[in-house]
Amino acid sequence: MTSKLKYAVFGGGSWATAIVKMLCENLDEIGWYMRNEQALNHIKTHQHNPHYLSSVEFNLDQLKLSNDINETAQYADVLIIVIPSAFVFDELKKLTTDISKKIVVSAVKGIIPKTGLLVGEHFHKIYKIPFENIIVLAGPCHAEEVALERLSYLTISCSNSKNAEQIAGSLKSDYIKTKISDDIIGTEYAVMLKNIYAIAAGIAHGLGYGDNFQSVLMSNAIREMKRFIKKTHKMKRNITNSAYLGDLLVTGYSVFSRNRMFGNMVGKGYTVKSAQLEMNMVAEGYYATKSAYLINKTSSNKARLPIINAVYKILYEGKNAKKVFKKLTDKLD
Repeated sequence: MTSKLKYAVFGGGSWATAIVKMLCENLDEIGWYMRNEQALNHIKTHQHNPHYLSSVEFNLDQLKLSNDINETAQYADVLIIVIPSAFVFDELKKLTTDISKKIVVSAVKGIIPKTGLLVGEHFHKIYKIPFENIIVLAGPCHAEEVALERLSYLTISCSNSKNAEQIAGSLKSDYIKTKISDDIIGTEYAVMLKNIYAIAAGIAHGLGYGDNFQSVLMSNAIREMKRFIKKTHKMKRNITNSAYLGDLLVTGYSVFSRNRMFGNMVGKGYTVKSAQLEMNMVAEGYYATKSAYLINKTSSNKARLPIINAVYKILYEGKNAKKVFKKLTDKLD
């Protein structure tokens, strides 16, 4: 197991843990930063993350663990960011290390709320990283299935194909297949949007809508995603590819989807705050909903987004989910 570049993962959740597992299949050593010192000490003692994917056991000889973000940033050539979008801005403010020459991989599923920028755009603008050194990691791939070593697929998007191939080679294995794409902005938006549609699917389920409606909802969602991405970044892309449609479907239907779970609770009558408190994981789609809504609202060339608008009304305007979805059903085809 060898690689010329040193890799590090930043984050302590389930997706971060899954990515570390994937890298361990190919690399001799991986840096791993998480701010929770107690969790790090647990890994050092028990060889697994105490809170996420605890069935995955790690060889400690492969891990360079730290709760010092600068130590890990200095160590690595490739920084894989897996911090929830709502916390990325504040967490990265701790960085004093110059990372402008590093390769940054965004495995963050959303827009940074404080800046309204995609994660890749944020790293380019704030940290002066060239776009050719910014990579977006997309699915369809659930962390829980990686833990079980079930066949999963990753899309690695970058304007520099050599960088994309390097990252893909470090992640692929017998149970991980990889695909290269040059649609970095479209892929990053798709990663954000699919979580909103998964919340919609969850709300529908919680309200008692069946499989017939869910299929109509998802088919409308992929067309709505296409309209949104086309308005924000026009280029030739096949929206039915796995990075778009595949990731949407697995997030909208899977029992492992935290966004669907969150939506299901809201549909069943939980308040947004109570649903958030009951979940021990971040539902990225909550933050993505506001970002997508505002991007479209302030655009001079607005897209028709009935599903996103409906979810926004429920989550941020406190509208009754049953009434909002009753109106939504008349807007779908």
